[in-house]
Amino acid sequence: MTTRKKSPGKKDDSELKSAVIEAALLHIPFDRFTDKLMARAGEEAGADKEDLARLFPQGAISLLEAYSLGVDAEMEKRLTKLKIVAMPVRARIAAAVKMRLSILKPHKEAVRRAVAHLSLPPNIPLGAKLVYHTVDAMWRAAGDVSTDFNFYTKRGILAGVYSATLLRWLTDDSDDENATDAFLAARIENVMQFEKLKAQVRQQTKKLPSLSEVLSGLRAWKS
Repeated sequence: MTTRKKSPGKKDDSELKSAVIEAALLHIPFDRFTDKLMARAGEEAGADKEDLARLFPQGAISLLEAYSLGVDAEMEKRLTKLKIVAMPVRARIAAAVKMRLSILKPHKEAVRRAVAHLSLPPNIPLGAKLVYHTVDAMWRAAGDVSTDFNFYTKRGILAGVYSATLLRWLTDDSDDENATDAFLAARIENVMQFEKLKAQVRQQTKKLPSLSEVLSGLRAWKS
């Protein structure tokens, strides 16, 4: 993709892209993810058709993806400043999820439309990709350095917690959003209890004889 360099009095591609996204967020609740949305946002941001084609190759779906990735970047930056790596695990998860929701909050209706759009069959793969990117950013900010199977299980578990909480948040119209906070706390507690159960099972299985020991015992008994 060719990147337009900044000329005097004009925005560079990064600035122009951000301006189009900001303009679009105001109109998504009414225009949804359509060509009309792109044209309207482009006009308000000072982007022509050539700019829009270069910055958002797939139109509105590219804009949606760019917005989500931008929120992730801002979330990770804020979480790093909070130094959440020093917090207990459950506090890290809660802080990460709440931080992303706080960034989304000014455009809650647009987010509602985005979630609905990503639930359409053709867009489900992109939705899964974006959720993975979000939870990966959360774990990186939380200081996760795992490279084994835990790398994937952590992200899979957090994807479930975040997705469920996001849907609850979208239906929470209260000012304090206490219902969302309670829902998130309950989901995290469920995960902690599950992890505790797994640890207990692993501890108990260590006391059991290994397969080789069982087979050796059978051979000795037969002889």
